[in-house]
Order: sequence, then C-alpha cells, then structure tokens
Amino acid sequence: MQGDNIQEKTFYFAVRVVRLGEHLKREKQEYIISKQLLRSGTSVGALVREAQNAESKADFIHKLSVAQKECDETRYWLELSNAAELLDEKVYQSMHGDATELLKIIRTIIIRTKKNQELKN
Repeated sequence: MQGDNIQEKTFYFAVRVVRLGEHLKREKQEYIISKQLLRSGTSVGALVREAQNAESKADFIHKLSVAQKECDETRYWLELSNAAELLDEKVYQSMHGDATELLKIIRTIIIRTKKNQELKN
C-alpha cells in the first residue's frame, strides 16, 4: 500500500476504490454494489482527514470510529463483489488486504488515543 501515513494510505486507497468502481460499472455493468463501494471506500480517507481537524480528542476518536465502520463496510462490499464473481481474485486479495490493513491501523490509533486520554485523567 502506498503512503507513509494514514492520510496518504487512505487517499491512495480511495483512488483505487474509484478505479475499481469505474471498472465495475464499465466492464461488469454493475451499478448498485459499485456505488456502495465508492461511497464507503472513499469516505474512509475523508473521515481520517476530518479527524485531523477535530475540535477535541473525543471528536477525533468519534471521526476515526466512523472511518473504522466505513472501512469495514468497504470490506463487506469487496467480499460481496468477490462472491458474486465480479472481481478478479488478485484484485480482490489486494483491495481486501489494503482495507484490512487500514482497518487495523485505524483501530490501533483509536485504542492508543483512548489509552493516552485515560493516562491524562
């Protein structure tokens, strides 16, 4: 996965999701799943970006928690696309692996932020 930090990683993931959505529409004539995939897959990066401008630690955690949910939803749409044989196995493995990596990173950030908050209190 490209990028050194979470903002870059989620941005490049969103680019891949956009390309995949276009492929699904153009080559597979699939519009419903591709729209859902585009919505959830691109919102991960947008929410991470929003979290960077959070008004408080609680707001930061909340925005990342929503990003976490969107990332897991993206994994669902990828799994469904794969089960419906809309994706090449290599593409599926790569995209699902990237989504899983992002999910783990986001979860780790949330957990560490919560622990740091507890230590300060």
